[in-house]
Amino acid sequence: MIRRTIEKEISNWIMGDHRALLVDGARQVGKTYTIRHCLKEQKCDYVEVNLIDNQDALKALTKSESVDDLVINLSASTGHTFIKNKTIVFIDEVQELKELVTRIKFWVDDASFRYILSGSLLGVELRALRSAPVGYIHELKMYPLTFEEFMIANGVTEEVLNHLRDCFENKKKVGEIVHNKVMKLFNRYLVVGGMPQSVQKLIDTGNTGEIDEIQGDIISFYKRDYTKYEDVDKRLLLNDIYDLIPAQLLKQNRRFNYADIKKGLRFEKVENSFMWLYKAGVVLPSFNVTEPKIALKLNEKSSLVKLYYSDVGLLTFSCGDSMRRGILYGEGVPNLGGVYENAVIQELSANGFDVYYYNSKKLGELDFVVEYNGRVLPIEVKSGKDYYVHSAISNVVNNNEFDIEEAFVFSGHDISVDGKIVYYPIYMTTFMKKKLEMPILEKIII
Repeated sequence: MIRRTIEKEISNWIMGDHRALLVDGARQVGKTYTIRHCLKEQKCDYVEVNLIDNQDALKALTKSESVDDLVINLSASTGHTFIKNKTIVFIDEVQELKELVTRIKFWVDDASFRYILSGSLLGVELRALRSAPVGYIHELKMYPLTFEEFMIANGVTEEVLNHLRDCFENKKKVGEIVHNKVMKLFNRYLVVGGMPQSVQKLIDTGNTGEIDEIQGDIISFYKRDYTKYEDVDKRLLLNDIYDLIPAQLLKQNRRFNYADIKKGLRFEKVENSFMWLYKAGVVLPSFNVTEPKIALKLNEKSSLVKLYYSDVGLLTFSCGDSMRRGILYGEGVPNLGGVYENAVIQELSANGFDVYYYNSKKLGELDFVVEYNGRVLPIEVKSGKDYYVHSAISNVVNNNEFDIEEAFVFSGHDISVDGKIVYYPIYMTTFMKKKLEMPILEKIII
């Protein structure tokens, strides 16, 4: 059985949070299964309605202005008996009912029942949900499996995981035997990705060949969403952008080139489509920053962007069989850097980081820049043997203007340290966790 780290947060909500819970994420990342599992594990009384599969429930909710209406209408359409102060109402595919945004405040205020909402395209379809009154909705974002979750699903023991975490935190070598085995599993992760259905198929069969159909279907689901929610011209543009991403990432300069869609095309013409794909959860953007300084968001230059797939397995599937075989059997894949980068931004995003990149004619390009433990952290991703060659990161670290205390280089090699630069195995990005630490303030007496 695949366990997800988000289960702890959902279970904490079940234990007593009065707000509605909103679980957002791209299609097929496992939202419905995970929520249902948590509800069953906690032995909750709940009613589940899917607004795509159950049109009667959709009509019932559409006509439910008050909580009394909700109970009567859903009881009629589902046959479930509602128990006051106990029943949890789980509404899936909530993007089908935009009116829910204006009603959830009143339902929560009534306090007779509790509510879980989940769906896809929420960032696109339910923009008003982001402006819902503070205190009424607790939002969780769900991603494909991280490599840490993938390791657990594939039977890596807690002893090995603790050893890896300890090595990451204390910058100690992993050791050849463990490192080589984890790298082999990581290469499998690059091909399988983190979509639960793909991971489960690997666990059940051990055959990566059977995963192709699943990954192809997922991409088809994504493209079907374009046709369902967007007009023809925008649909074509969304398809063009999504389909171009693998080719863009196989280039030495991975910044997305708008002219590859249409000669002379400028960012202003595609910005909305970029954001649609991002809000739908199917791509991960890394925007340029003008300088690697706190706060990175203030230095963002959004017209320059690198785009990645939300799941690295979908990327390698789109790159073709030779790429996948080369990764699995160590056949020396050229241009593997883009695949490595996709895996890194996927891990960082799932762990709560906003991810940027930096490029300077004088200093060079940093693959990624994040805010880590209160400081700016430059990150380089190396897929080849020359992982010690990184002029850009050396230039930035040695530039006193930026006050960089530490930089990470991720590659296929074991841990080492050289001054301010820490060399980590590529799989250790999964242990980078965003810590939301705020100082404890003294009481001000006036």
